[in-house]
Amino acid sequence: MGLAFLAAKRSKDPVTQVGACIVNEDKKIVGMGYNGMPTGCDDDDFPWGKNKDYTLDDKSMYVCHAELNAIINKNATDLKKCTIYTSLFPCNECAKVIVQSGIKTVVYMLEKDGNKYEASRRIFQAANVVCRRHEPQVNKIVIEFPTNGQMESP
Repeated sequence: MGLAFLAAKRSKDPVTQVGACIVNEDKKIVGMGYNGMPTGCDDDDFPWGKNKDYTLDDKSMYVCHAELNAIINKNATDLKKCTIYTSLFPCNECAKVIVQSGIKTVVYMLEKDGNKYEASRRIFQAANVVCRRHEPQVNKIVIEFPTNGQMESP
């Protein structure tokens, strides 16, 4: 889950940064992603806000979600029986892609209310995908970078 949150930091979304990390049955990372604009689309040329009055100015029309990017960016031949860790419970569109990819477990940290999330739960239940909320053992991970450019000896 920590890697999903770390991947989310790459998102340029000013409100909702989401990350995802896929691991296989051996707990090896096979895919990572974060929410962002499609490859080749400049982040500055597309909206990052919500605009329900004029949908062409709404980010939801353009942004690729973290789960989709993790699946597309996979480094394995298939994702059958894999687990996806995602910082936010997947929407209905991502749920469909998760099921189609063969992923069997979804571990999420945060969730939102709404029909697209209820639809996700229905999709996952029908496809026998296990969903569970992550219960962290610690509430913070700190990464310290060396200041002198040298690795310290243990």
